[in-house]
Amino acid sequence: MTSFWSIWVIVLTLSCLFILFGLLVWNLKNYAGVPEGESCGHEYDGIEELNNPLPKWWTYMFFATFVWSVYYLAAYPGLGNWEGFAKWTSSNQGITSLTESKEAVLEAKEDGRFVKLDAEYRAAEERFGPIFNELAQIPVLDLVESKFAGDAAQQVALENGTKHEQTQGQLAVEIGQRLFSQNCAQCHGSDARGGTGFPNLTDKDWLYGGSPDKIRETLLLGRVAAMPPWGDALGEQGVKEMTAYVLSLSGRTVNQKDADAGKAKFAMCAACHGPDGKGSVAHNLPFGAPNLTDNIWLYGGSQRAVEETLNHGRAGVMPAWKEILGEDKIHLLTAYVYSLSQDK
Repeated sequence: MTSFWSIWVIVLTLSCLFILFGLLVWNLKNYAGVPEGESCGHEYDGIEELNNPLPKWWTYMFFATFVWSVYYLAAYPGLGNWEGFAKWTSSNQGITSLTESKEAVLEAKEDGRFVKLDAEYRAAEERFGPIFNELAQIPVLDLVESKFAGDAAQQVALENGTKHEQTQGQLAVEIGQRLFSQNCAQCHGSDARGGTGFPNLTDKDWLYGGSPDKIRETLLLGRVAAMPPWGDALGEQGVKEMTAYVLSLSGRTVNQKDADAGKAKFAMCAACHGPDGKGSVAHNLPFGAPNLTDNIWLYGGSQRAVEETLNHGRAGVMPAWKEILGEDKIHLLTAYVYSLSQDK
């Protein structure tokens, strides 16, 4: 932070401490005009207020916190840009990838600094890294098959009261589920059923393909979709007609005259959605254009929602996770996501 804000934080922090210390000392004196232990003259519901001071041990604890604060603010970051003589920091600000985090660890070690977050990462990597690496060598299809077989065996064991040994597939998918909860649930929901603008991962409708390889590719590299706005090109009536045609593709009841007029204009959409409107996946295209014939809608399938999409376009972004999670974790996350849409 700048020198100004550093000084601001120092002044604010120390001022608060001095004020609190002053209030504590001030309240040690009896200003009530009533001797200690005697009644203050207040009574409610049979309960009388006495002029009793804080217990001595409680007062001593207050003073102890001020003594501790002097040591804490001298040893640890708390006063603006002051790093503290202990050279300790809880995190590396600005770190966005595993590579940068590893570089920061080396830099901190060279400077003699102890970075708690890096130490926790190292400990976790040493403990769980070999497990992730071992499971990442197993193909996703084998992991998912092992997971379902393990689930079936576990159910039988529960019914028979016997012990079940967790399969590698069950372990991999369980780890993938936790990775999903930590990194993906914010957009796709804790149940992975998505929401407006965020795909449902539990069905078989995939914008870029639902094979393990395609899911892994999406996780590694991310996706950037771009549905252009057509409002200016089509005009108000043209948007209305195109909306009618698009809705008719999924079996909706529409104004047939408008739908026929919209069909004549659909050629401008066919480059991405295909001439039949079945989307990029059906025609092996890389655009991520959705299937318009299945009545599954990413941004809503009402007439108003479709008109809004045509007028203003859509621009969905799936971030890339390669540098954040690493390939081994993404392999396990792929197994989990793939398992969600498979018949149990």
